Amino acid sequence: MARYSFLTTWALGAPVDEVWQAIHDTERWPEWWRGVKSAERLRGGAGPDDGVGSVHRYVWRSRLPYDIEFRMETTRVARPFLLEGEADGNLRGTGRWRLWESDGATAVTYEWRVETTIPWMNALAPVGRPVFHWSHDHVMRNGGRGLAELLGVPLLINS
Repeated sequence: MARYSFLTTWALGAPVDEVWQAIHDTERWPEWWRGVKSAERLRGGAGPDDGVGSVHRYVWRSRLPYDIEFRMETTRVARPFLLEGEADGNLRGTGRWRLWESDGATAVTYEWRVETTIPWMNALAPVGRPVFHWSHDHVMRNGGRGLAELLGVPLLINS
């Protein structure tokens, strides 16, 4: 299996609670995040506010002509600063959102450490890795722009 490690950074001119709510409410991602084809709750979590133990199914598509589908189980929540989960499906690994607020602006990082389980992606990994990184970065930049538009705030950093 091919392993990947991605780090995305956004900074938005919005309070952390507003940014947190939009990120935490993953079922609404398709409304504002170009590239998210589907986000559905399969199972609710232990607590109504944190969602630990909840499972969601996602389908993503970037500019490349294939869909990526996986389930994500929420494993840690520290509202409004940390949201973490374990993925299984076409991608297997860990995703972690971290948020910080300063002077009314919020910095967001997303760490995504995954391995692909799709045989053709694993076979192409030695030469396709730069394209897969480009594809991931494209989708994440769309997320930063979409989130800023949803909140009606400036996007200060989108990398």
